[in-house]
Amino acid sequence: MTDTRSAGAQPRNRCLLFVGLVLVLAGALLAHFIQTVGGIRVQDVRFVGADGSPMSALLYVPPGATAAKPAPGILAVHGYINSRETQSGFAIEFARRGYIVLALDQRGHGYSAAPAFASGFGGPDGLAYLRSLAFVDEDNVGLEGHSMGGWAVLAAAATFPDAYKSMVLEGSSTGAPFAAEGTPAFPRNVAVVFSRYDEFSQLMWGVRSAREIAESPKLWALFGVNAPVQPGAIYGSVEDGTTRILETPSVTHAMDHLSPEAIGDAIEWFQRTLAGGKPLPVDDQIWIWKEIGTLVAFVGFVVLLLGTFGRLLMLPWFAPLAALPVGTGAGRNLRWWISLAVGAALPALTLLPFFQLAEAFAPASRLFPQSLTNQIVVWAVLNGLLVLALSFVPGGARPQFKLQAWRSAAIAVLTVAAGYAALEACAFLFTVDFRFWVLALKPLGRMQWAAFLAYLIPMTLFFLLTLRGLHSAITSGTSRPVTQYLFNVAALAGGFAIFLAIQYGLLFANGSVQIFFNGDVLRTIIAIQFVPLMSIVAIIATFTWRRTNSYLPGAFIAALFVTWYVVAGQATHVAA
Repeated sequence: MTDTRSAGAQPRNRCLLFVGLVLVLAGALLAHFIQTVGGIRVQDVRFVGADGSPMSALLYVPPGATAAKPAPGILAVHGYINSRETQSGFAIEFARRGYIVLALDQRGHGYSAAPAFASGFGGPDGLAYLRSLAFVDEDNVGLEGHSMGGWAVLAAAATFPDAYKSMVLEGSSTGAPFAAEGTPAFPRNVAVVFSRYDEFSQLMWGVRSAREIAESPKLWALFGVNAPVQPGAIYGSVEDGTTRILETPSVTHAMDHLSPEAIGDAIEWFQRTLAGGKPLPVDDQIWIWKEIGTLVAFVGFVVLLLGTFGRLLMLPWFAPLAALPVGTGAGRNLRWWISLAVGAALPALTLLPFFQLAEAFAPASRLFPQSLTNQIVVWAVLNGLLVLALSFVPGGARPQFKLQAWRSAAIAVLTVAAGYAALEACAFLFTVDFRFWVLALKPLGRMQWAAFLAYLIPMTLFFLLTLRGLHSAITSGTSRPVTQYLFNVAALAGGFAIFLAIQYGLLFANGSVQIFFNGDVLRTIIAIQFVPLMSIVAIIATFTWRRTNSYLPGAFIAALFVTWYVVAGQATHVAA
């Protein structure tokens, strides 16, 4: 049996490995060609902030920008728990129109030094660096920030009031507690792009629904009016810096990054308020192909992990891991369906209370420096313990797993290392990472490696308990491979998908975030990532279990991958 299985598996494993590499390369090349179209140069730049802290950014330089012929510049800043690449849709389109773009990593995000929120979120340092470049026209500098990135550019504007000409606030706002209050004179020439379904309407503009932003007294103070602001209407004068406009794309807060309308509003505003540049039509946008490219590369990364695992399993030292799964379940009976429903529902239902528990009792520290990662880890460990407790309910299946911990851990490390090497190669050769919208996988920075090792321990515990429970209660309920994959995806990600469908269905119907998740908007948006992330885990877990009759390899791979994903993408709140 072993020989037949091995002979058939080897070509399939080689094929998966090849397909994964092709997808990674093809996706990275597509993304690279789109962001460098027309001769644009994209550079990974590092510089030192005013307090001596290392800062990171991507610099987009259109052809023809020289010290003798400087071009207008734009500082583009991402929001909370994002990174410089999140602004690539805006940056690509700005650069195509002749603007030099500095897409900044905020303090404590990406590769900029911790802690988060320090030094005006890094905005003043970014503006100072952009203006220091000899090929930037200092008289034509714009600022664009999404969400918390809006507060970063507002901090830059407050620090250097004469160093910019206009500003776009995407899904952001002026005013306390994070920015200076808006007035008819501050900031200069500002466009407020606030989407009709933005979840942060209460935080940003003090209104129940984003549909009511035109009636926000805070917005009136910025526009200098005492009546509802008319979307699309121009207020004030560009010449004296008082011009304002309100735009309301029909998307959500996070969808601003994937909205041709939101990106187009920013393009149009800078074309109106900055001199120079190339007058391409607003609807001439190609950035989506970069998103498609990095998505293809991400899919290729997952396929590459599966192919690498399969090939490693053929090596003599790892060959003892290979085994056909032993089915012990009673099929899809009532108990099986209850296990599926409970297993899918619990992680979603406990997300808010466990996050709140961690917020109160597990603040950021030197060892665990990321506040939101602490909340994810506490949620994960407590859910793992719930799964363990449910396994003692009488009458459950007692599968016979094949356990070889050291070989399982070693094959997991080598598998993930192959994927990490592919990402590092793409970052080095093409200046891209693997991402689509809120799903983003980046190489770890120096300050993140220590955090990764600390968080890996509790995350490994979570996946060991969760995948043991998955394969004990769900996987063995059917012998058909496709059905196993589908039900395991449903078990790990289905609860989050249903939860989000309800939440956003209510948001689109009623326009208010106060009726769902107790108004806890940030954690609702975080939950979006759980759907693709846990689906990937389910695929990896099923693939490895079917080849080893063990939950250990899949659990170790998932722990390494998810810990890496979370730590690289979160804000660091305590400096090392």
